[in-house]
Amino acid sequence: MIVDCAHYRDGRRQQEGSMPLEQAAARCRQGGFVWLGLFEPGQEEMDNVRKCFGLHELAVEDARTSHLRPKAERYEDGTELIILRTARYDDEREEIDTGEISVFLAEHFVITVRQGIASELHGARARLERRSELLRAGTASTLWAILDQVVDSYAPVVAELDRDIEQIEATVFSGVVAPTERIYFLRREVTDFYRAVHPLLAVLSRQLQPGKYPAELLPYFHNVHDHLLLVNEEVAAQRDLLTTVLEANIAVVSVEQNKINLQQSATMERLTIVATVFLPLSFVVGFFGQNFAWLVRHIDSFTAFLDLTVVGLLLPTLVLYVWLRRRHGHPAPLMPEASNAVPHPPRASTK
Repeated sequence: MIVDCAHYRDGRRQQEGSMPLEQAAARCRQGGFVWLGLFEPGQEEMDNVRKCFGLHELAVEDARTSHLRPKAERYEDGTELIILRTARYDDEREEIDTGEISVFLAEHFVITVRQGIASELHGARARLERRSELLRAGTASTLWAILDQVVDSYAPVVAELDRDIEQIEATVFSGVVAPTERIYFLRREVTDFYRAVHPLLAVLSRQLQPGKYPAELLPYFHNVHDHLLLVNEEVAAQRDLLTTVLEANIAVVSVEQNKINLQQSATMERLTIVATVFLPLSFVVGFFGQNFAWLVRHIDSFTAFLDLTVVGLLLPTLVLYVWLRRRHGHPAPLMPEASNAVPHPPRASTK
């Protein structure tokens, strides 16, 4: 879909509204340059653009392919294709929306192909149209305006990522386990964002070669390059920080798991003691519960019942209690500390 198509000459837009492709291609031969903006065009529309402006078929195919990294290619006819990755932070979903802008740059025309909702360029065009002194420099001025808007749009994304990372960091370093999935997701977002930012440094450095563009535009390109360097450093720092946060969160998870294991061990110890206490009691009760003739004849009074049952239950319990008490009060000896100590050197003889 054609968003806008305008002819610029002597630093001014030559008509109101957009123009057809054939007319735009004819205006390229009348001086100045044409800026054609497309948003997610179809195959047929891109074929018409290629025929009207004589674009290389590989360049058109490259513009229709999704890329993970920015890049720049120069073709035999002098047309340069620059691929840019755009980013926008969605507050509601707390995610980064990415897009792509393919810029066909020639002496008399600029064609921008946008993919994704995060690739809007209306602001760049409007701002450039208010700078007639830059428009007079030719198509390079449009590349500066696009790069400047793309790099400026990175700053809010960095700020929002900082806010999310600070929240996770505060949770982890307060000793509370943070959702590991959230940390992995943030790290993946930052890594994808880094792939969009870092390779753009090399693309922008190519545009700073002496003599490639008019001298009056070089300070503006240098300004964009400086902003991009700052964003690149911040994103790299965020990626390293998330790695540290992830490791710290794993340590916190390990501590919490150790606490649970200790609680389970203490519970099992109590249950083991109870089971140990009831083991001889079960034996005594089971033994005296048998209907042997000797037991039946000799338990003929309440005293005999106490002697053979109650005392028979209390005595093993008491013995077991004393044994456990002595064992708990006298733990098994540990290895002597001297075995792990560094031996002292022998004293020198005083003789």
